[in-house]
Amino acid sequence: MREIGFPDPGTFLPTFAELSTYLDDVLTEHELGWERTVLGGFSQGAVMSYALGLAAGRPRPAAILAFSGFIPTVDGFELDLDSRAGLPVAIAHGSDDPVIGVEFARQARERLEEAGLDVGYREDPVGHTIAPGGLAQAITVLAGALG
Repeated sequence: MREIGFPDPGTFLPTFAELSTYLDDVLTEHELGWERTVLGGFSQGAVMSYALGLAAGRPRPAAILAFSGFIPTVDGFELDLDSRAGLPVAIAHGSDDPVIGVEFARQARERLEEAGLDVGYREDPVGHTIAPGGLAQAITVLAGALG
């Protein structure tokens, strides 16, 4: 990665394509719809959850749970936030994170709120980890999204 927040297109784009195909195949195989699919992850998993859930041309998930990640900015990769209005998103990040700075979570919150997504945001005084409060927020968003 050349810079945090800006993955290299040569590795990001093929990985995104492969993960998209894999996830689509798993959902089809198990007859699961996107309206019941929540994407979530920690660190790079959060980055890919944002990518899969917000990318242009991708289905809208039930929710996104992002722990200590960032919304990727990649040449050749476009988001579609307009069709995601109201989408529940839980963002949790450590204010002392030395790996991915908390400013990425704050930027994600601002960007998604401005686009009309339903953002829950939690910042805890921890490093690059998932704090109990962030997990509790995610459980609440998960329960709300899936009933």
